[in-house]
Amino acid sequence: MEPDRFSYSPIVDRPRLVWPGGARVALWVVPNIEHYEYLPGPVKSRNPWPRTPHPDVLGYSIRDYGNRVGVWRMFELMDRHDLRCTVSLNLANFEHYPEIFAACEQRRWDYMCHGIYNTQYLWNLPEDEERAVIAECVATYRRLTGRQLAGWFSPAVSNTLNTPDLVAEAGITYYCDFYHDDQPTPLKVRHGRLITVPYSMDLNDAVLYRYSSEGEEFARMIVDHFDTVWREGETQGRVMCIALHPYMMGQPHRIKHLDRALRHILAHDGVWKATGAEIAEWYAAQALAGLQKHLGAEA
Repeated sequence: MEPDRFSYSPIVDRPRLVWPGGARVALWVVPNIEHYEYLPGPVKSRNPWPRTPHPDVLGYSIRDYGNRVGVWRMFELMDRHDLRCTVSLNLANFEHYPEIFAACEQRRWDYMCHGIYNTQYLWNLPEDEERAVIAECVATYRRLTGRQLAGWFSPAVSNTLNTPDLVAEAGITYYCDFYHDDQPTPLKVRHGRLITVPYSMDLNDAVLYRYSSEGEEFARMIVDHFDTVWREGETQGRVMCIALHPYMMGQPHRIKHLDRALRHILAHDGVWKATGAEIAEWYAAQALAGLQKHLGAEA
């Protein structure tokens, strides 16, 4: 079955998208600040720790490094570059580690929800159970921050057919489970409005594990990606997402490569240092109507 969530339009045929201040590229940097359960509950769809029997001390402790050390190294780097990041957040992280929560709030970082734990998945959940999970996330975020949750990225990318409808129903305005474009996209949902903001599975430090790469290679990918979208952005604005995990790029032998890549990007004019919420809000207010008119004319 086709997704039937979005209409097709070649990026070269759309109305021209120009970001605030005439920027070519909307850059958002997304540290995935996660928490993995040491002893997960009953497995429903996928064992979060393939090394059995539990606990998988190796898998858990590698990720725990990010919260104990890596994220603090990443805070320091983003401060140097005056980057206000968007956290892909397992909400349990802030419950377990209030020091990380305080550090993010001090920097006025933005947040999109990445579920409660990264070991609790949405796959195969009945609609009412998934709705309850999302409601718990919205309520927990409001309890912690006093604010409405704006963005959603399913834990471990474990979305269902119902997820876009349910997050829109919960008042969430942007969504990152699709990776199909260099610009935001309106999604068809049962009620309300939902916009995708381009997240990346390619420009994502998970490649370090997936393809046996290293920090220097990942930095080269960031630079090459930016050079392309910055050139293309002269005629059609683009979104560039750099997806990070503190336990990966927060390692001491990798952080200098991330620093070098960010210095390259920020030496250019025409870069809007944005958050996920800022991109979604600006697009909805300034560009969405034009795209919808364009799509209607094509129909």
